[in-house]
Amino acid sequence: MDREEITRYVNANTAEAITLLETLGKIPAPSHHEDLRAEFCRKWFAENTNGEVSIDTAKNVVCKFEVNNGDYAVVMAHTDVVFEDTEELPMTREGNILAAPGIGDDTANLVNLMMAARYLSEKRDLLKKNLLVVANACEEGLGNLDGSKQIFRDYGEKITEFISLDGNLGGLTDKPVGSHRYQITVKTQGGHSYGNFGRDNAIELMARMIEKLYAVELPKEAYTTFNVGTIKGGSTVNSIAQECSILYEYRSENEDCLKYMQEKLNQIVEGFKAEGKDVEIQILGIRPGMGEIDQEKLAAFTEKNLRIIQEYYNEEVRVHAGSTDANIPLSMGVIANTIGTITGKGAHTREEWVDLDSIPAGMSLAIHLLCEYLG
Repeated sequence: MDREEITRYVNANTAEAITLLETLGKIPAPSHHEDLRAEFCRKWFAENTNGEVSIDTAKNVVCKFEVNNGDYAVVMAHTDVVFEDTEELPMTREGNILAAPGIGDDTANLVNLMMAARYLSEKRDLLKKNLLVVANACEEGLGNLDGSKQIFRDYGEKITEFISLDGNLGGLTDKPVGSHRYQITVKTQGGHSYGNFGRDNAIELMARMIEKLYAVELPKEAYTTFNVGTIKGGSTVNSIAQECSILYEYRSENEDCLKYMQEKLNQIVEGFKAEGKDVEIQILGIRPGMGEIDQEKLAAFTEKNLRIIQEYYNEEVRVHAGSTDANIPLSMGVIANTIGTITGKGAHTREEWVDLDSIPAGMSLAIHLLCEYLG
């Protein structure tokens, strides 16, 4: 790998990368509705790389660099953002600060990956391993990592290592935070608040259920959390609420802890049902935790990537657990890291911003990660 050549490429293409970020960052891309961004990325990859480009059934844009009949490495960054906008996303720029919903999570990382893929195209003859560069869908929220799941449905056991570009420069995720998300609904007969006083009130029953959920003793094997994120129900002040529902989740790095929390939830729900209460529970999303994996192999992969990051980041790299596209491979025993390539703040807010001065270092890092697959 020629570091000076990479530097020349980055210096010559930083302005283009910023223009690409300004264009891509305005295209709306709610989870499950990334069509516009997917088509933009498909066209860009087709025009700027010599990979085999396609959009799969999950709306992933897959740029395939296939050199033999062997295994694959995957490097991806996601197209979706947390916001439901279907019109052009608002964007402002003041000097080196570019602000827009989803601009850092994950649009700027995706741009660095796209520019790195173009550089790699010039070196394709030197590839020693099949590589999938993916602009993937459905990483955020109730997207439930469907894009990452689809890649593994399509390529399965052929994938031996995986990198997701997501988050800030200087961050590396090597452990998955799994999560289970539910909608829980309580229904009652309801009635008039005066004439039918004494009947079950769905809001009161749900309040009792929430109290029980918050009284669950957490497992000690690994850090585990839970949260009731929304509650809605009832109709008027003088009506006994007929229906109330909540969105509830729990998270942990440990799959056994997730199973424990699932058992506790089921016990609470079944307890209400045993009292004759009408309770419905719907799974909204499952993000798996760590599966059976070769820890020495994962540690070596992580250590290699740490050394690469430190060539482009002068401070201490933050190694932490996280909920990212890498959850899927890690749950299946495939070594994986999530690596950030940009600097910014305000993720998951409409005021999110990125520092455009971080693009050269981030693009260089993305290129270096891809060049690891060159002979």
